[in-house]
Amino acid sequence: MRFTITRQNLHNGLAAVSASIPSKTTLPVLSNILFETDEDAVWMSGTDLDVSVRVRVPAEIAEEGSLTAPGKKLQEITRELPDEPVDVTTRGDQIELACGRSRFKLNGLPAEEFPSLPEVDFDQGVQIDGADFQRLIHHTSFAVSSEESRPILNGVLWELREGSMRMVATNGHRLARMGLETGPGAVTPTDFIVPPAALNQVQRLFKDGDPITVAWDHGNEGSKKNHLAFRSESTEVYTRLIEGTYPNYEQVIPKDNDRFATVDKKSLESAVRRMAVVASDQTHRIRMTFEADRVHLNVLTPDLGEGADELELSFEGETLEIGFNATYLLEVLRYMPTEDVRLTFKAPERAATLEPVVADGDDEIDYLALVMPLRLLD
Repeated sequence: MRFTITRQNLHNGLAAVSASIPSKTTLPVLSNILFETDEDAVWMSGTDLDVSVRVRVPAEIAEEGSLTAPGKKLQEITRELPDEPVDVTTRGDQIELACGRSRFKLNGLPAEEFPSLPEVDFDQGVQIDGADFQRLIHHTSFAVSSEESRPILNGVLWELREGSMRMVATNGHRLARMGLETGPGAVTPTDFIVPPAALNQVQRLFKDGDPITVAWDHGNEGSKKNHLAFRSESTEVYTRLIEGTYPNYEQVIPKDNDRFATVDKKSLESAVRRMAVVASDQTHRIRMTFEADRVHLNVLTPDLGEGADELELSFEGETLEIGFNATYLLEVLRYMPTEDVRLTFKAPERAATLEPVVADGDDEIDYLALVMPLRLLD
């Protein structure tokens, strides 16, 4: 294999792929990047066996071939090279780089040892709007669980329907759900539970305006989908899906809340953040008392001290005293897509919902977040 590539293109390709390489692995080839020549480009691939990234980078190909080489070292070398063309050559299982007066040789491994990428048929895939997909990821994936006790909640539920799509994430204490219309297109209703690591790669590598083709392994009739893949013009991301059935999240979303508060998001965020400073490191509990035109915020942490604040807002319903984990409440507020937010309640021990309040003339936003309350001790 022999090709010439600009230092910037080599650097960009390595940076894109290197994030998918595991920091520690018992399989040496997973520390490597796979290089494969194309007509006027080089494909670079990296994987941790769960998520794989493949990018196409322009290059002048003198001799076709393929090889894997140490990803992190190549990235470090390329970062320090002068801004001149880089000649890349392979001899046996070694890769050689020449740039200006710099010369490097690194030991690689045969391309045959690199794990095969999942087989999906992009020709049978579905095209979605990249900006819409990025928006769904941004506003929901923060709520995914990091606890290993319920692996199904370690993924984001993506519901693909004809004319719409929706994402949901929860850790059992807070939940985020967003839906978007996708326009016409024949889609068989399909659900995926996607690891957030894969969605992070999509966010990182795909530009907002890029149309994205989504494909999955349909398997034999009746068999489950195991892999999902995303493709733009020069980038591909493959992921293993989380197996199982996602909980019926609609059951936990209250439909009969009868107390309503409307408040400026930034003002509430600031007040909660101030109270969080003196909240317990274990529970992060804050007390909120909603009444006709204001909310009182209180924190009492016996071994630290106390804090109090209040905020003007609009409130309908009987006075309510309720406790929340400040960290979860701040997370939900941070990803709320509007300046004003509407909170709904039923009782101190029942889930509260938060929804965006859109300005007059703006389109409605199909977004809902839920936060479970904390029991107040007195």
